[in-house]
Amino acid sequence: MTLGPPIVTSRGIECDLMPKPDELIVDIAALVESGQSNLMPLTVVTGGAVITGRLATEAMWRQRVSEVLTNSAQLGEFSAVFDSPAKKDGPPTHLHFHVARILQGTVGIPETGGMYRVAIEDVSAWTIGDFSYSDH
Repeated sequence: MTLGPPIVTSRGIECDLMPKPDELIVDIAALVESGQSNLMPLTVVTGGAVITGRLATEAMWRQRVSEVLTNSAQLGEFSAVFDSPAKKDGPPTHLHFHVARILQGTVGIPETGGMYRVAIEDVSAWTIGDFSYSDH
């Protein structure tokens, strides 16, 4: 049986099958997308980075990013890119974090939290909850 040419993943690893995202995390993302809550705390490892925060719907995430860009003198013209509605065909492919931080040692970047979009297929590990950090 031939599977076709090998596929090179985002990590540069050749494999014969398409990677299948973790069904549990897809189900969590789908529940968030259904509008039930934007309070779901999640921590993921992606590309070696640890991102922790709360999940939001893609629509809310896009709106907030658009607002931030609109209020920027240098980046205002990019806000329109985020004004278009999210495509809703199939299960979610991305996690949309708000009030999120990239953890680096005892520091979270940015300190106040930011907006991150992470491809579910790139998540190598995850846990429910967000990590707090302290320099004490």
